[in-house]
Amino acid sequence: MRTTRILAATSGLLLLGMAVPAQADTNDAHLSVLHGVPGLTVDVYVNGDLTLDDFKPGDLAGPLELPAGTYSVALTAADAADASAPVLGPIDLPLEAGRNYTAVAHLDADGNPTANLFTNDTSSLAAGEGRLTVRHVAAAPAVDILAGGTAVITNLANPDESTLELPAGTVSAAVAATGTTDPVLGPADVEVKDGVATIVYAWGSLEDDNLALAAQTIDGLGSAPHGVPTGQVEVVENGNGMVLAAGAGLAALLAFGAVTRRLATARQ
Repeated sequence: MRTTRILAATSGLLLLGMAVPAQADTNDAHLSVLHGVPGLTVDVYVNGDLTLDDFKPGDLAGPLELPAGTYSVALTAADAADASAPVLGPIDLPLEAGRNYTAVAHLDADGNPTANLFTNDTSSLAAGEGRLTVRHVAAAPAVDILAGGTAVITNLANPDESTLELPAGTVSAAVAATGTTDPVLGPADVEVKDGVATIVYAWGSLEDDNLALAAQTIDGLGSAPHGVPTGQVEVVENGNGMVLAAGAGLAALLAFGAVTRRLATARQ
């Protein structure tokens, strides 16, 4: 379900509650993007065209509704003159019709910038259940995911993921080094909703003491879903300063959507 890719993420200012309309075109792909590389502000180029200025760590955008196809994406230093000297990429990003993806630019376990393209599970859920997926995209050793102080996911390494289907409710979740119960992140309440996939990302760097959590939700997955699952993101910050999910950049989405649709039209 996961294909490794070095790629760009796209976003801008955070805006709560933005999502693609439920009646989305099933011929399109849906792409959310998370910037999880601390201390690296970049510009984003798509097929050689400047798409976004000053894309900042911690931004999560989407979902973008894009025509199926392959997009060449590169990240450059902020305010670069062009895409000739990227810090990541360029790479070809293939998106299939009807699929739901999250692209994450992040650090590998040794602290080097890299990225992954995750395919999100949008299969139907049993009545009264939600899906919780945890993705390790931080510069940190393997971890255990604790729920109520008990390990429910063990030895999760960067850049792997693990998924549970749980009764709807609130889970007190924390991240700890494998084999321990002393949290390096959390505990924080994660709401598992009926018919909703909740995806939690641990990103940042343990050594640099800037680990954070980001969360994404994809709804409409119950036994009688309405429309096409697209996704939704929100921002919550707890008293310890940990970010539990980022929002969507309105200006970024409009710019990215316009550019990619022009590119898709040009290919036809």
